[in-house]
Amino acid sequence: MRTFDTLGARKVVLGMVHLRPLPGTPLYEEGSFERTLDLAVHSARALDEGGADGCLVQTVDRLYGVGEESDPARTTAMGLIVSAVAAATRAEFQVGVQVMRNALKASLAVATVSGGSYIRAGALVGATLTTHGLVRADPLAVMEYRAKIRAQRIKIIADIDSMHFKWFGEARPTAQVARSARQVGADAVAIGHPDEHTTMETIASVRAAVPELPIILAGYTNHDNAARLLAEADGAFVGTCLEVGGWGGRIDPDRVRAYMDIVRALER
Repeated sequence: MRTFDTLGARKVVLGMVHLRPLPGTPLYEEGSFERTLDLAVHSARALDEGGADGCLVQTVDRLYGVGEESDPARTTAMGLIVSAVAAATRAEFQVGVQVMRNALKASLAVATVSGGSYIRAGALVGATLTTHGLVRADPLAVMEYRAKIRAQRIKIIADIDSMHFKWFGEARPTAQVARSARQVGADAVAIGHPDEHTTMETIASVRAAVPELPIILAGYTNHDNAARLLAEADGAFVGTCLEVGGWGGRIDPDRVRAYMDIVRALER
């Protein structure tokens, strides 16, 4: 049983494992599941070999529902992949689950049953407007389900200002959103902006408002800016800069090692 005991204790690097469309989704290609599973396992092993702390297994598609629902075939496929990733990596390697856009109960179920240790929540509080419609958070339902399946050990990293979440409605400071996420049960928050200065300002505001809450960077880091950004944040989701050929490519363990060398140097 994996437990995310290191969250907030040191810089945590979580590599992205992007999945192709799964069974039960409109763009799934018949016969592609085994290739998707094999690539996910290869990616996770490369991250583990390169010294990353863990990965996030994330569904990727061009069409998403905005509700909590997840097709049974899709959830089953996700469980099989996460189980295979967990079996192929060290016990200390953290395996996260994100059934996009915001199927948090399905994510919790998969993590609990299949060997995961955390989930990433696209919207834990408030609402965010996406190209597929308005995604509304329901933290009470999520936390009731978390208790029902005895998944309190599964940590929740909640996006509060990132490519996946922008507060919808009357403007609200990100620090206030962070405080709300913490109050409903988030174990950490994820923030990210393509502009480095904006990211730094956001980190500072959240740190001042909720100093005990770990801050994970939601993308936009690379080998050039990791030292600066991770000097201020507690960890990062890292994707494209570790992949050969850009987004969705094969993860290169040498690129992972080089990134981890930068991060570990900050802890000396």
